[in-house]
Amino acid sequence: MINWIKYGKYRKKKGDLTMPEDKKVTERSERSNAEIVESTTIADVYRAAKQLEGVARKTRLIHSDFFSEQYHNDVYLKPENLQHTGAFKLRGAYNKISQLTPEERAKGVITASAGNHAQGVAYAAQKLGVKAVICMPATTPILKVEGTRALGAEVVLHGDGFDDAYAHSLELQKKYGYVYIHPFNDLQVLLGQGTTALEIIDALKDVDAILCPIGGGGFASGVALATKLVNPNVKVIGVEPENAACMKAALEADKVVTLASADTVADGCAVKTAGTLTFEFCKKYLDDIITVSEIDIMNALLSLIEKHKLVAEGAGVLSLAALAKLPFQGKKVVSIISGGNIDISTISALIDKALIARGRVFCFAVQLPDKPGQLLNVSRILAEENANVIKLDHDQTKVTDSFKKVVLTVTVETHNEQHIQKIIKALNANGYEIQKIY
Repeated sequence: MINWIKYGKYRKKKGDLTMPEDKKVTERSERSNAEIVESTTIADVYRAAKQLEGVARKTRLIHSDFFSEQYHNDVYLKPENLQHTGAFKLRGAYNKISQLTPEERAKGVITASAGNHAQGVAYAAQKLGVKAVICMPATTPILKVEGTRALGAEVVLHGDGFDDAYAHSLELQKKYGYVYIHPFNDLQVLLGQGTTALEIIDALKDVDAILCPIGGGGFASGVALATKLVNPNVKVIGVEPENAACMKAALEADKVVTLASADTVADGCAVKTAGTLTFEFCKKYLDDIITVSEIDIMNALLSLIEKHKLVAEGAGVLSLAALAKLPFQGKKVVSIISGGNIDISTISALIDKALIARGRVFCFAVQLPDKPGQLLNVSRILAEENANVIKLDHDQTKVTDSFKKVVLTVTVETHNEQHIQKIIKALNANGYEIQKIY
């Protein structure tokens, strides 16, 4: 077993945990967040696992030959995209709602979510006979909206992102007296999500590292807590989009901060402000955070589809996108695929962008003399260079300074960037000056 450093990059040494200036009050006690972290034990996670028996699917690890060879670690996938409702969020939502009192259940529950927590709450509420109201950003993919409604929840669309929907949900809670089910900043929610780690360690007892996506921090908090309390030698690494790295910003500032924006294709992690409770858990138990670019995310999604025939959403593949940035090799690594709720139009757009980034699609424009044979000549060159034409536009109206020329716009399938350069060279050699569009 690898003897990892016990205290990670962001965790303070034992005895050095300071209390936040403004103590946060939980629903049923007046413990501060720091006190909650210190008093939470592995028994709490096992109690959550007991609650989830027969409800949450125990998703099996999948060994990935492709990602292992590509990134020089022994890589396993934990496919929570195959979970009921298509994401890990069911674990936390059910654990929380199942422990409400009869009086609380009678009030109904409310939450805000970009989609996966929404479906988790809706599923749990339906199973337990509780009314559920879900506030979702107006930009939420239709698949997630319809999936939530299909589970019997009342959906309220509001704002451009999670933070807008969250603010509106608090107004509705105050107005109607619902019980709030926070998507990440709640002890019972993160304990339920931490059961994912128990399954990983049970299936792969000599695991060296677990990669977990971070939005507001609930999943990473639960996974890191459970992992470190079972085996402190296992490294737990959070992964955030570069455009929405709210937990990394908080840990570096040693306090919760709000980002100016959170614009990312990983919409499930588009959170500007980390949770106050999850911040304390991540500070204590998380070893490190890796940030990944939008292109990294799209490439990971395409690789997962191509190599494993698994569909995931942008946030779902963050842990795969981080594999290239791990500072070690030869270790047993589990990447959690956190969710797979993505609509066809979105996945199509992400795949197209990933193909362009990899040099698998090439689009260019060229001005031709408006006379017979020119289109045929360009087609001949492309055929000789083994470029398959997938789209072509021959338009005379785009040339305004000459009546004797025409603009030809061509999109072709290519192998890589080297292939593209070879095509450009061949066209130039035949007297064609092209403009690369993408």
